[in-house]
Amino acid sequence: MPTASIGVAVVGAGMAGRAHLSGYRTASTLFDPGLPEVRLVAVADAHEPFARDAARRYGYRRAETDWRAIAAAPDIDAVSVVVANPLHREIVEGLLAAGKHVLCEKPLAPSTADAQAMTDAAARTDRVAAVGFTFRRSPAINAIREQITDGGLGQVRHFNGHYWCDYGHHPDAPMSWRYRGGPGSGALADIGSHLVDLGEYLCGPVESVRGTVLTTVVGDRPVPLGTAVGHSAAVPVGDERAPVENEDIATFTLTFRSGAVGTFSVSRVAYGLANSLGFEVFCDNGAAAFDLVRPGEFTLADATPAGPVNGYRQVLIGPDHPYVAQGLPMDFPSVGHGQNEFFAFQARAFLDQIAGLDRLPPCPPLAHGLHNLRILDAVVAAAHADGRSVTVA
Repeated sequence: MPTASIGVAVVGAGMAGRAHLSGYRTASTLFDPGLPEVRLVAVADAHEPFARDAARRYGYRRAETDWRAIAAAPDIDAVSVVVANPLHREIVEGLLAAGKHVLCEKPLAPSTADAQAMTDAAARTDRVAAVGFTFRRSPAINAIREQITDGGLGQVRHFNGHYWCDYGHHPDAPMSWRYRGGPGSGALADIGSHLVDLGEYLCGPVESVRGTVLTTVVGDRPVPLGTAVGHSAAVPVGDERAPVENEDIATFTLTFRSGAVGTFSVSRVAYGLANSLGFEVFCDNGAAAFDLVRPGEFTLADATPAGPVNGYRQVLIGPDHPYVAQGLPMDFPSVGHGQNEFFAFQARAFLDQIAGLDRLPPCPPLAHGLHNLRILDAVVAAAHADGRSVTVA
């Protein structure tokens, strides 16, 4: 029987949580009609002011302070989990056991053991259980992917990617869960998980890792006296400082099963770069590049133009590219869009899966989140392998 309506909720009212809340609010306005009514039901956050403010801003019916209230609510069908990584397992397993569809933010869990348990829990239900890798929804990145998969650029030979942020640059930025955990749980898990996923999205499965360097630049941070949202430093701190337990910078090399090589660099202490994701992909018959600072375009080089005018050329994103037609209010070439739209496209794909529609590429299952963590484990292991390759489990 067709789904009459879908009640949605979000656990976590921080920076990414708000992006999910907004995404659900927008999802029913996107693409083809036919999606059941989307009911904006609840937002839960342990810090009640965050929950209440987010519910008011994004038009959700109520605010909760415990995810268990979301699990127990009969008017909620689908839930995004957008909280600290160590909390994912308990919440996801509890929501699945309560019969909810679940979209969990990346990285899926703090360990592959936790991720395996979550994946096993999903296998015991008939619910949609997905992991959020939002950059897979970028129109420009998908346009580049089409040039690869359709054969225009040919076989990928080299992927060079970076994700550089500066949220951890200041040594007096407050301590948070992002700075706790062992090697690999810092910049690598937080932003490197996105970059590794994009490498596979364009180049295929990873086979091995080598040459990892993990570096901690800021050794300790002040303990906050209040609650911060996202990467915010606008929270009072005291005199007490706590040790940073994970890496600020990670660099490594991946080898893909296809034979392509990927060079990766991630940092949370890149001065002046708030959110700088970019890559170049070099293929047999051409190359392409993308920079999140300019999300509505990419550059492309191939043999099409004549020699005197051959070279990289700018391609402006428009309705001939993925997600733009009916995905933007003004779906016109070069109108522009940003990362917030990726969350809306992802929310629509998740809701389509729940409704049994197949018009958009589905969100990756929890098993893909487990696979991503296995790659990150291999990256950490390669830091102690004396230059030898570490095979991905």
